[in-house]
Amino acid sequence: MSSRLLRLVVLYGGVSAEHDVSRVTAAHVLAAADQAKYDLVPIGIAKDGTWLRNDKASAAIADGTPLPDALEVAGTVVDPLTELRGHADEAITVVLPLLHGPHGEDGTIQGMLELFKLPYVGAGVLSSAVCMDKAMAKIVAAQAGIPQCRWIEFRDGVDHPDTIVSRVVEELGLPVFVKPANLGSSVGITKAHDERELDSAINLALRYDNVVIIEENVTGREIEVAVLGDTAPETSVPGEIEPGSEFYDYEDKYVTGAARLVIPAVLPDDAIAEVRELAARTFTAMRCTGMARVDFFYEADGRGWLLNEVNTIPGFTPGSMYPKLWEATGVPYADLIDQLVTFALEVHRRRVGFSTEH
Repeated sequence: MSSRLLRLVVLYGGVSAEHDVSRVTAAHVLAAADQAKYDLVPIGIAKDGTWLRNDKASAAIADGTPLPDALEVAGTVVDPLTELRGHADEAITVVLPLLHGPHGEDGTIQGMLELFKLPYVGAGVLSSAVCMDKAMAKIVAAQAGIPQCRWIEFRDGVDHPDTIVSRVVEELGLPVFVKPANLGSSVGITKAHDERELDSAINLALRYDNVVIIEENVTGREIEVAVLGDTAPETSVPGEIEPGSEFYDYEDKYVTGAARLVIPAVLPDDAIAEVRELAARTFTAMRCTGMARVDFFYEADGRGWLLNEVNTIPGFTPGSMYPKLWEATGVPYADLIDQLVTFALEVHRRRVGFSTEH
């Protein structure tokens, strides 16, 4: 590749339970990115933390050979620092982390990239950590005056396990949703209909995190908005998810594909304007940059818009809600990648421009 091309390192895989989802996302991003603009470098992170440059995928990209539906995490073992910073004299490197879940979406990889002084796509350390931790995100949202459903936090080793079930029943009623605080793609989430299911759901969530979020059951429509930008973010048209099962779970998202995505969502004009403004306000309150998908519940005859969660590395396949929302708003998939890279460079220039002198 020409040294004049921007070197775009696509990180995928990772050590979280969302490893396989990330492999699918990376294959689609690499297939769509403009080779006239980027020297594409796919690097997979194995479940044991080993970094591997996928030479097979690089060769396929160069030859125009179709990539598999999900990239393997295989190839030449590389040292992260050498691989990421060792090309400084050849081209500008931008990193595109497609690492869903812990140790990828939670600020850890972002912190490493900042130590390496590299531009990267997406939210920074603080924003990534806050949005990944559903409990902290709810606290920030409450402080910012953003409406959300009723919820209870349970911290293993801090809160008393013998009283949590009765407390949930008393304060939230049943059914409820039980979630690990730091995970995505609906992994570890259960809808508990009775006390026995609630106890089992908490134990399942504790397999993934020591903090568990228990939320009231909201009878409302599931509406999502894609956000793009920095201090003055742009929002997409809203889209609606009609789950194929009792809720939009992992199987629905990535296996059966039974959920129906309605884009744009059929909503009154004032409701559309309100949710787009609320999505931008949430993005700003969480100090997001680059991209985020902001998810809401809509109680048309009740409380109106209720924030569900913010995803700073949303699903990014062509069939995923985030790029589909932007396509419906007038931003094609390849252009979306270009805009994210542009924002990464702009945010990086601002970060490195701050003085470190006393």
